[in-house]
Amino acid sequence: MTQDSLIQIDDIQCDDVESDEIECEYIAIAQQFIPKNRTNPIEEVRAFGNGNINDTFLVTVRCNTLENPEECHFILQRINTKVFQQPQRVMQNMRIFTEHVCDRLQQQPLDRRWETPRVLHTQEGQDYWQDGTGACWRAISYIPDSTTFDTLQTCEQAEEVGYALGMFHNLISDLPPEKLADTLPGFHITPHYLQQYEAVLAHPKVNLAESAELRYGLEFVRDRQSWATVLETAKAAGILPLRLMHGDPKVNNVMFDHTTGKSVGMIDLDTVKPGLVHYDIGDCLRSGCNPRGEETEQWESVAFDLERCQSTLKGYLSVAQAFLTAEDYTYLYDAIRLISFELGLRFLTDHLAGNVYFKVKHPEHNLIRALVQFKLTQSIEAQEQDIRAMIQSMRSLSSRV
Repeated sequence: MTQDSLIQIDDIQCDDVESDEIECEYIAIAQQFIPKNRTNPIEEVRAFGNGNINDTFLVTVRCNTLENPEECHFILQRINTKVFQQPQRVMQNMRIFTEHVCDRLQQQPLDRRWETPRVLHTQEGQDYWQDGTGACWRAISYIPDSTTFDTLQTCEQAEEVGYALGMFHNLISDLPPEKLADTLPGFHITPHYLQQYEAVLAHPKVNLAESAELRYGLEFVRDRQSWATVLETAKAAGILPLRLMHGDPKVNNVMFDHTTGKSVGMIDLDTVKPGLVHYDIGDCLRSGCNPRGEETEQWESVAFDLERCQSTLKGYLSVAQAFLTAEDYTYLYDAIRLISFELGLRFLTDHLAGNVYFKVKHPEHNLIRALVQFKLTQSIEAQEQDIRAMIQSMRSLSSRV
């Protein structure tokens, strides 16, 4: 199905509709998540969003005027089992932490809107449903009257993104990390990606001298290899605690209220796992503080926006000060610098391997992506004193509140 494709049915059965076999299959799958005590027919199944891991659809169920409008839609997803090889653990994680967050919000309500996607059960009470081909499907609640943005337009939006990540971390800060499985071992552990890079570099699929851009990338990594372990070294020494992290806190995984413009929740929860919140903080800032975006071809003009960084950190620390330690603040700059380097390293590794992981539009696409991230890292390094001073100022202000 294409992004704009639509499956519609009328009153009765899929067989009565002029739709192809695949369309009927989607309708039948969605029906697995309709409670047996509800007779409402599915009106529509629409391809939804622009994610590149799972296949996502918006399901519309016919509702009467007495029903909650939120129950008239839900999200249907086919879990990518090539990435998440143990979907049952992914769903177990999602159920545990979403239930925890819901309980926490009931006990300590916020003074603003905040939504957490809920796992919807099959008619047999399971977290997911497996079809005859072995594909795994799940349903989660839909967050109405909200939207996402691919890039930040204002500092107000940046502050709301920071708030969203801070609130997300805060709401699960009292959930023991050992209760959740590590569904992606090695994910967001920079030394792991460095090992992969070195293995590929020993047997590259490209000529290492093919261009000045590639030579620049290789030198960039070489000059920073010893520093790439900074967060994992602190974790191993017990300086930074293991917590639960979102894993993919990009700007477009934050939902914004249509009316107020305020953030109302975070989505794309498959990667929630034990780890360091510093990787989340760095990834959030990497995503939001590069006005050019990671897909720009003009890599030499990429720069880290200090004003957006300040706004994002302001929003984040307004909530996160409740659980951050003094050592956490000490390593915030390292987190901001490291995650851009890490993503650049992953792109460069894939270029050297012959573009086997990330989708590309041309042979040098991953190389250019890597250079974008390296240029962003370089811009962060050039502003180190300003970023550290900003963090210290915010830390001092938080301690007086």
